[in-house]
Amino acid sequence: MHPNKKVAFYTLGCKLNFSETSSIAKSFNEQGFATVDFSEFANCYVINTCSVTDNADKKCRNIVRKALRTNPEGYVIVVGCYAQLKPEEIKSIEGVDLVLGANEKFNALDYIDKLEKKTEGIALYDKIGKVKEFFPSFSSGDRTRSFLKIQDGCDYFCAFCTIPLARGRSRSNTIEATLKTAREVAKSEAKEVVLTGVNIGDFGKGTDETFFDLVKELDKIEGIDRFRISSIEPNLLSDEIISYVSDSQRFVPHFHIPLQSGSDKLLVNMRRKYLSDLYRNRVKLIKDLMPNACIGVDVIIGFPGETDEEFQTTFDFLKELDVSYLHVFTYSERDNTTALRIEEVVPLQKRNERSKKLRILSSKMKRKFYESQIGTEHTVLWEATNEDGFMNGFTENYVKVTTPFDQEKVNKIERVYLEKINGDGNVIATVLEPISA
Repeated sequence: MHPNKKVAFYTLGCKLNFSETSSIAKSFNEQGFATVDFSEFANCYVINTCSVTDNADKKCRNIVRKALRTNPEGYVIVVGCYAQLKPEEIKSIEGVDLVLGANEKFNALDYIDKLEKKTEGIALYDKIGKVKEFFPSFSSGDRTRSFLKIQDGCDYFCAFCTIPLARGRSRSNTIEATLKTAREVAKSEAKEVVLTGVNIGDFGKGTDETFFDLVKELDKIEGIDRFRISSIEPNLLSDEIISYVSDSQRFVPHFHIPLQSGSDKLLVNMRRKYLSDLYRNRVKLIKDLMPNACIGVDVIIGFPGETDEEFQTTFDFLKELDVSYLHVFTYSERDNTTALRIEEVVPLQKRNERSKKLRILSSKMKRKFYESQIGTEHTVLWEATNEDGFMNGFTENYVKVTTPFDQEKVNKIERVYLEKINGDGNVIATVLEPISA
């Protein structure tokens, strides 16, 4: 046990990382560590890194420096995707004491007592091909919402992506074990659970269980008001899943579906598992069954071989789709990815210009979607943040709603009438009835 010791966490990247940070924090807390804010004095600082965002190395160095400014004697442990991909590089960063790979990060406590402040850190990791175990986790820092990890790893090896190299093969727990973790979440204060993973539609791969089977079982769990499906591949988002969500009381009408490109030629070069027609059909079915559904789209701009014509194809394809917002990623080169073999590199300036165009399109899409919801009734789950006397919440179909701050409303669900869009682009609503304690 480590009574009176303090630990601080810094998480970069996706919802899955936040979920796993919570699990690592829980193991520290069980051994007597108190979790404090990263800006405070701690005996140990744990940095959970990401390999998808740009400048991973620079960000990591800055966060290490930030920790050591607060406590020069504090132990610095680096985990996460970047730690698995570049462990030797990270351990040479001044101030880093320990780097843990994909399997080792969940056992960080085992190494604490052996740590010493040396000129160079220690890196403990295995080849990613040997990483087979699934570690369940869920985030617990936010009263309102919890990210439940249901799957890890990916077998797709898309041309631009390092995640299979950082997280290994696709794997998940059984439905029974996943439901056990979900029931733990149900005992917390969280009203909404977001299902997360690297490729969640692949749940149950190699078994006779499927993601659809899991959805049906989760829908029966008492104590959770909403389930939100995070990013799911279009080829794995089956008609039966869409149809089921349209009838479900708990699974909300909000989908986030990676597209990456509207050009079939680029989709093939990216080694994606579908073409634009399949994507178009998925969006159409969702909107046919759930006209008010919110649909988010991931797009990568500037992938090698993206000519002006190919970009225009993507732009036009997105413009005609009935979707609600875009997450725009500017392509950046990653070591050990097959995209590096493609010679027609898009100049950085052109990548940035195209990204800007799509971000403008995304703002228009979001505005149009919000306008289509004015005059309709929804339920809002209010969040704790107090911003200049106002608080925000999200409807089940992911419209951001603003109201004067009221402590009594925090983590409550109310039925509201959406009235108008304010100057910040959020929606102002009238409460019709408080419907959840």
